[in-house]
Amino acid sequence: MIGSMIADSATMGMGYAERLLQGIPASQFGRFAEVNGQTIHSNHPAFIIGHLSLYPSRVVAELGGNAEAINPSSQYESLFSPSASCVDDPDATIYPAMDEITEKFFTAQRAAIETLRASDDSLFPAETPLERMRAKFPTIGSLHAFYLGGHVMMHLGQLSAWRRAMGMDPA
Repeated sequence: MIGSMIADSATMGMGYAERLLQGIPASQFGRFAEVNGQTIHSNHPAFIIGHLSLYPSRVVAELGGNAEAINPSSQYESLFSPSASCVDDPDATIYPAMDEITEKFFTAQRAAIETLRASDDSLFPAETPLERMRAKFPTIGSLHAFYLGGHVMMHLGQLSAWRRAMGMDPA
């Protein structure tokens, strides 16, 4: 039941991501937005979706599932970690291709959602394994609700703003 509640929010976030990604040309996926000749140094779609692809494997593993198939590579960890900086990629040589990043994100999200729905309620009150996150999210349930809910929507808000700055319609 608890896992399904978190999964419902994660499913909504995944649907929003699908809508936001529609119409973005692959050539612009790793580009900073530009408005009236001014570059906006804010996260672009490649960084946002790549960053969000890192977290579902933690959810699966911390709920006792096998996350091997969705674990991020060392390249993804390096490019998209919370300490990484988003950089403009005009030649598409820094970030992986749009299709690769989006496929990793959606595959990982689906795996986390399936794991959440299959998890026993007794798992969610367990203490958050990451000490640095414990003060904000003391339980695995609260941490995973953030990873797949608030965290996703926060970054998708950046993607929504990027779309508007790029002159695209809202999703």
